[in-house]
Amino acid sequence: MAQAPVLTPRADDFPRWYQDLIAKAELADNGPVRGTMVVRPYGYGLWERMQQEMDARIKAAGAANAYFPLLIPQSYLAKEAEHVEGFAPELAVVTHAGGKELEEPVVVRPTSETIVNEYFSKWVQSYRDLPLLINQWANVVRWELRPRLFLRTTEFLWQEGHTAHATFEDARDYAARIHREVYADFLREVLAMDVVPGRKTGRERFAGAINTLTLEGMTGDGKALQLATSHELGQNFARAFDTRYLSKDGRQEYVWQTSWGSTTRMVGALVMMHGDDHGLRVPPRLAPVQAVVVAVKGDDAVLAEARRTGERLRAAGVRVHVDDRTDLPFGRRAVDWELKGVPVRIEIGPRDLADGTAVLVRRIRGSRRPVPSEALPALLPRMLEDDQALLLEESRRHRTDRTAEVTGIEEAVAAAGTGWARIPWDRLGPEGEARLAEQGVTVRCLVAADGSVPASEDQPGNVAVVARAY
Repeated sequence: MAQAPVLTPRADDFPRWYQDLIAKAELADNGPVRGTMVVRPYGYGLWERMQQEMDARIKAAGAANAYFPLLIPQSYLAKEAEHVEGFAPELAVVTHAGGKELEEPVVVRPTSETIVNEYFSKWVQSYRDLPLLINQWANVVRWELRPRLFLRTTEFLWQEGHTAHATFEDARDYAARIHREVYADFLREVLAMDVVPGRKTGRERFAGAINTLTLEGMTGDGKALQLATSHELGQNFARAFDTRYLSKDGRQEYVWQTSWGSTTRMVGALVMMHGDDHGLRVPPRLAPVQAVVVAVKGDDAVLAEARRTGERLRAAGVRVHVDDRTDLPFGRRAVDWELKGVPVRIEIGPRDLADGTAVLVRRIRGSRRPVPSEALPALLPRMLEDDQALLLEESRRHRTDRTAEVTGIEEAVAAAGTGWARIPWDRLGPEGEARLAEQGVTVRCLVAADGSVPASEDQPGNVAVVARAY
């Protein structure tokens, strides 16, 4: 009798494969309240690495970290009409606390534009206070009716940036800078994802914004996943909260603002975009553990060599873990590390020790071969970079192979059954977009004819990227 696969094959049932992998790679569990999740240590280690990489880029763009309260007076949200309308169905509202009914209900933050503006209006007095560039790492709550671990949960972790500027142009350029230098750079260079940068249509942009920039990635089953967004808020929140400054020529002016965010959805994207039937494949630049040294047997000489190899690799700049749990079967440990997607596995047993070699298993390429033990510190850094590049190339090829150029709505719907479609925006327009939405297909973003981000929704030559989305 054939042995059952560890994971449901992706081709048989992609959503079930995703759930299997989240569980068996020990990334997360469902929380006790519907829609919440418990992020397990390995899953949180991936998120920590994402935080470190993005936080460095955010700070390089001039923003500083701060923290704002979890609970927001309900009246704050009501000040910006489009914003409250957009979030109303997702709000969690606290009406009782301390054993009594509250005089004013408070909202568990779905996002922080309103409370940030309450304080920006106090902190900004003069043009000398601008630009004001703030980021926070926090959790938010948006009541989710159809939860899926990491992709859509009632509570999730994220970073949210909020900025105030003296001019429209400065705000516009900063939103674009975050989109390009923080998110696009991180997704391509660290997560090895060939994302498409674009502009959201009016139908899809953030509630209360005048423009939303997005980065869209293609999952293994050909759907779209929004990975990060950067918004121009114009002066909508500034007017609602009276956030003004004294200009150089002595006039009171409303600030221009941006907000931008990315979430633990990126962990789900990592699974859906790089995983295979054997488990995760973690890009080496992201991986908390780039190489695991596995002692095959429990004799003293093998254990000593495994630990020595770990020390030598660590000295070469490799993030390494030594698995010396020889009380567990070797096969079980090998499968566990494959599920977790560690880029390189180095196996050392008595025979390898006698030959002066180790078995080198490359998770991303699927190769396995013996190599001289002494060569490992020189080999691994180059191999890890080669595997990083291979993942990005595979991501690019997957997207281009499953994207169709179409000219009509029915063609777009058909193409969205297996991948993405690109259709001239002037042939689709808002009316066509509404017709697509009736069939479960959305315009993920608009791109310019040359692949850049359009300056406006109605820019001549815009192309709509159309897909079914998670």
